[in-house]
Amino acid sequence: MITPDLESGTKLWHLVKNHDHLDQREGDRGSKMVSEIYLTRLLATKGTLQKFVDDLFETIFSTAHRGSALPLAIKYMFDFLDEQADKHQIHDADVRHTWKSNCLPLRFWVNVIKNPQFVFDIHKSSITDACLSVVAQTFMDSCSTSEHKLGKDSPSNKLLYAKDIPNYKSWVERYYADIAKMPAISDQDMSAYLAEQSRLHLSQFNSMSALHEIYSYITKYKDEILAALEKDEQARRQRLRSKLEQVVDIMTLSG
Repeated sequence: MITPDLESGTKLWHLVKNHDHLDQREGDRGSKMVSEIYLTRLLATKGTLQKFVDDLFETIFSTAHRGSALPLAIKYMFDFLDEQADKHQIHDADVRHTWKSNCLPLRFWVNVIKNPQFVFDIHKSSITDACLSVVAQTFMDSCSTSEHKLGKDSPSNKLLYAKDIPNYKSWVERYYADIAKMPAISDQDMSAYLAEQSRLHLSQFNSMSALHEIYSYITKYKDEILAALEKDEQARRQRLRSKLEQVVDIMTLSG
């Protein structure tokens, strides 16, 4: 409430009256007025940003409109997940879809969408953060295989893109299907790709720090990893178990 005009006796209010807490019915009506005002603003803002959100989702979930070739690592990783599903006789398409969503869109892209300051030298205000959270939630819903039942009491950020999500979901499904149709990446090509990436970014990362993180993970799950290497035929041919044991022993003695 703005300070009342003592001469005229009128009071100025911001958007709605500051209702007495005892008058619950009148208070509900005021809240509804605010919600309707905000919803109109939300819809107008969504209309302004719609093309940018569409372009973002289309770029992420496309192998043809990226402006550059799909990284080999994505194809290699998705094929690995499909191989593991076949190996363990998992034929539920939703499981494969969820694995792929969890390892790339939901782990990487959602983080970038919600935190643009990780990529760009910008300041993220609280208002920008709230807006990006809506986009990120829509992105997550688009990757989900479950149907979201919405009603009049559902959050406005869920209702805002409710009609768009089925279309976005079809983009995600098409993206995974297009990658599955691409030629397989051989282990040799993948190794060459990783070696080239390491060479290009040689001075940008601390390799010893990365190795230490890997070592910390290995020591935590040492028994499970050694047992898995012993069971795997290719790992036995390359004697990976004994090599890993040697590395662990050397690190233990030097540490």
